[in-house]
Formats: sequence, C-alpha cells, structure tokens
Amino acid sequence: MRDPAELTTRSTQVQAQARSISVRADDRVGFLRLMWLAFAGMLIILAQTSAAFARGESLAPLAEKISPAVVNITTSTLIENQTGPQGIVPEGSPFEDFFREFQDRGNNGENAPRRSNALGSGFVISEDGYIVTNNHVIAEADEILIEFFPGDGQPKKELPAKVIGADEKTDIALLKVEATGPLQYVKFGDSDVARVGDWVIAMGNPLGQGFSVSAGIVSARNRALSGSYDDYIQTDAAINRGNSGGPLFNMDGEVIGVNTAILSPNGGSIGIGFSMASNVVVKVVDQLREFGETRRGWLGVRIQDVTEDMAEAMGLDKPGGALISDVPDGPAKDAGLLAGDVILSFDGVEVEDTRGLVRQVGETTVGKSVRVVVHRDGGTQTVLVTLGRREDAERSEGGEEETSEAPVEENADILGLTISPLTDELRTDMGLDENAEGLVVTQVDEASEAYAKGLRSGDLITEAGQQKVTSVEDLEARMDEAREAGRKSLLLLVRRGGDPRFVALSLEE
Repeated sequence: MRDPAELTTRSTQVQAQARSISVRADDRVGFLRLMWLAFAGMLIILAQTSAAFARGESLAPLAEKISPAVVNITTSTLIENQTGPQGIVPEGSPFEDFFREFQDRGNNGENAPRRSNALGSGFVISEDGYIVTNNHVIAEADEILIEFFPGDGQPKKELPAKVIGADEKTDIALLKVEATGPLQYVKFGDSDVARVGDWVIAMGNPLGQGFSVSAGIVSARNRALSGSYDDYIQTDAAINRGNSGGPLFNMDGEVIGVNTAILSPNGGSIGIGFSMASNVVVKVVDQLREFGETRRGWLGVRIQDVTEDMAEAMGLDKPGGALISDVPDGPAKDAGLLAGDVILSFDGVEVEDTRGLVRQVGETTVGKSVRVVVHRDGGTQTVLVTLGRREDAERSEGGEEETSEAPVEENADILGLTISPLTDELRTDMGLDENAEGLVVTQVDEASEAYAKGLRSGDLITEAGQQKVTSVEDLEARMDEAREAGRKSLLLLVRRGGDPRFVALSLEE
C-alpha cells in the first residue's frame, strides 16, 4: 500500500503536466488563430485592391499628358453657286427666265461663290509640325486651319496647314504647320499587340464641341470595311462626326489607331467605331512624308481564296493561300507565275488568304525581288519576282494572252452544264476577242451544284483541272484524270466579262 504523501505528490505532477499540455495546446490554437486572422486580412486587402483596379484609376493624368498633341481641324472649300434655275424647270423652257428672276430676287441677285466649312480632328507626330488626319477630312479643301489644345489659362492658338500627301485607300492624310517653336507630339504604338479588352482613349472634336475625351476598350481587331488594305481596330469608345482623324490611344499614351468610321443607323455613336491600325498608318505616313505619295508593291495577278472543295480538287492538304486566276502583263508574268498556281508563301511569310497577300504585297518595297512559293502540278515551286509599283499599274491596262481557235462540235451536258465549243459566231455574240478559246456555257440546270456556285449561261470555261480545254473531249479527259487520281472535285477556270474565277464542281454522281 502506497504512502498517501507519495500519491499526493504524484497527483500534483500529473496536474502540472496536464496544465503544461493545455498551455501548449492553447499556444497552437492562438498561433493558428493569429495566422487565420492575418490570412483573412490579406484577403480583404486583395479584395479592396481588386475592386480599386476594377473601378480603374483616373484617366486625367494620361489625358493631361497627351492632350497638347491633339488638334481640331477646320477646312474651308469654295463652292460655286448655281447661276440659273437648275432643277426647277427644264433647260430651254419658256419659264426659265421667270424662275431665274425669282431666284435672283431670293438671293438679292447675288450668285457669288460661298464657302463650305467642315470639322475634323488630328494629332501632331513631330515637334516640327507634321500632323496626321483622315483624307476625307481635308479632301478638296482649299484652306485648312489647325486649332491646338489651349491648356489651362492659355489663349487659343491656330495655324494654317498645307497637305503633304494623302492616301485614299487607307483614308490617311499628312499635313504640315509652321510653328515658332517645337510642338508637343505623340508617338505611334504597336497595334499588333493590342488585345481585345484592352482599355483605349479616343480624343477629338466630336460634332464640333471642341476637345473631348472618351474611353472604352478594344472590341475587336482586324476588321475590314471596304478597302484592300483595311485593318481596323473596333472600339466602343464614343466616336462621332468630328472625331474623324483623331487618335486612339493605349494606356501608355501611344497612338494605336486613327479614328475613321462608325457603324450607326442614326449618325451618332452606338459603341461601334473603327480606327485604322497604327501599323498600317505608320507605313503610309512614312511614304507620304518622304515622297508626298504612296508607293506600294505590285505583283500583277488576279487572285481568289481557296475553298475546301478547291483544295481537294487541286490535291492540297487544306484550304489556304491565294489562287491565281489570271496573270496579265506585269511582274508575275515576267517571272513565270501561271494561272492556277496557288501562292503559299510570299517573301518568307505564309499566305493565309487573298486579303493577307494583298496587304503584304502592298507593304513591300517597290523593286524588291521576293521569293514566291507556289503549289503547281501537285508540288511546290519557288519563283523569284521583282515587284512593280501598284500606282503605275493602275494607270495602265494589262495585255491579253494569245490563244488558238477551237474546233466546232455539238453541245454536251456535263456537271449540270450544257456546254458548246467556242465558234466564230459565239465569239461575235459574246463580244470576245477573236483569239479567245474554251467552252461556252449555254445553259445551267438550276437544281445543280454549278448553278448554286454561280455559273450562268454565257460563262466561258477556259481550264479544267488546271489545263486548257477547247473541246468536250478535253473536259471529259480532265474529269477522268481527276477520278483516277482519287479526287472528288474538278477545278474549272471560268471567265465572265473578261473576269476570271475558279470554281470546283463535284465529280460524284
């Protein structure tokens, strides 16, 4: 039997150990609680930071920085007044003198020319006074006045400007003012790195209200409106009439677009505006500044996109590239490019479609020799082409190829088409050159694939399977060759009114 004193001592030790364990547990709980409070505090701070970021910082500092480089543009054009009662009575009418007298009384007998004013925007790109705007802002103007941002407490400053050069295709113009000192200016940014969702600022003179700032985001990129060289940034930043020619800024204060057009049913902003991408504008401005005009590269081919059935008919792995439908006199013909070639690569850059090729060729230096990789006869070939100048080509007409006369045969029904060899009588009726050859489409089954793809009576088929056809036998032979090669479609080169295009028709019955 244990001594009571010993039991008491033992009990005391157990209680002490228990208290020690309890203290350590309390310390752990306290530590964990402290860690949790710290973590929760961090979450609160992050949430507050995110909310502040979502609200966005004030754009005032950026606007103050770039505003001095933005300008309002007022143009003036002299318009001759009509000198007679045009539009009221026919010329030579016995009432002509009466209405002329009536008109003269209405304007006190004055038929003096009047001035028409228009407003737009622009921005300074150099300290010595070069200014970028839209061509349509200054087109046909005989006086151009530039109003500069006044700043706080500063007097209004206006200077006359002269046109250095303009480009209708991209709607860009370059102006110049003579200032007494260096001007504040802005730089171009890289529009290719702009992402959908990035914040942007539009500045200009909307509806003649004076200097205004609007903000939004990049809504879309690579928009095409109507031109061959279009590359528009779409934005929901408010753009109205008068904003034309003004800058679209990124958050670094760099110009990534020139505000050019809006999509609107009522003429006002509905959040769909378009700015010509800066990477297009820079090339145009550099040429206008150096030459006073644009100098675009010219390849000298007519092209069309390659569809899936065309790709299958030509043995391509996938659609893509630009299919040459015609090669008039020019650099491409001199270098040996042929109708039916598919341009896969131009100057080391893969060609995705016709639009991309047109832009790339136009941006290439005139006179440069470039390597053009084409798909031809089931393989690839590289052709070296020395580019001409598009502006020179547009002033002249291309030549025609010489061909031989086709034999006379009976009509035949093939691929939903009624076709006939080209005769002298048909050449005369169709207004074709005496050397033209091929197969004439005299009728198209409206339920056929050919009709759905746009073939019509009067079309001229000059090639099938990328080989010339002058007889029904030629066409049937091309069809047999395509089937033997395992192809499901036959590629036809069709001309209408002198304009060529390729069409792929299914061979499956």
